[in-house]
Amino acid sequence: MATLYAGTSGFAYPTWKPRFYPAQLPTSRFLDHYATRLNCVEVNYTFRNIASPKTIENWIKKTPPGFQFCPKAHMRITHILRLRDAREPTLAFLQSLQPLRKAGKLGPILFQLPPNLKLDLETLTTFLKLLPKKYRFAFEFRHASWFSDAVYNVLRKHNAALCIAESEKLETPQVSTADFAVYRLRHPKYTAKDRRALAAILNVRIAACDDVYAFFKHDQAPVGALHADKLLRGV
Repeated sequence: MATLYAGTSGFAYPTWKPRFYPAQLPTSRFLDHYATRLNCVEVNYTFRNIASPKTIENWIKKTPPGFQFCPKAHMRITHILRLRDAREPTLAFLQSLQPLRKAGKLGPILFQLPPNLKLDLETLTTFLKLLPKKYRFAFEFRHASWFSDAVYNVLRKHNAALCIAESEKLETPQVSTADFAVYRLRHPKYTAKDRRALAAILNVRIAACDDVYAFFKHDQAPVGALHADKLLRGV
């Protein structure tokens, strides 16, 4: 059965008190509370750091069965090597996530490419071939040259998702390339009407038996977290 996962890009924000986190809640219990209302989180921390075994063990302990962590791939892979000759750091990064996978709490891993990286189909194809089949991967392309049938086809071949990302500068086409979907929802405001329209889109994917992961933007205010909560509750 397909599942809707909704959350935000991060959770450790004291400024979310008291609208999302209770006013007296200590920082050490933020994740515990977050996981009572939302069922996934995008982990930006892993973009600059390799999470330690102790950190990951803590994440696992503080969240219920089925909760999903969706790490952003390390910047060395996406921004320094730009997917080229990236086998060793990629496999090391995946190895660091093994405890999450074994606990059933590892969602899609996001490869967010730099905005100035233009289409390079050969590099993408080579990179996809080195990725183990037992993981879910999503790719966020931030240059319009990547939006082509050739890219969609190679993603489909490897069951990798085209991340549907919103931004003020670029809108990703609504193209399905995997048996799951990843949405990064970045508009500053979503009305009730906007959320209903979004839910209708996501429900189409869920009806096709695809798990859907939807991440609202983190901010100093808890607006994104509240949107995710309403999306899960259908309001």
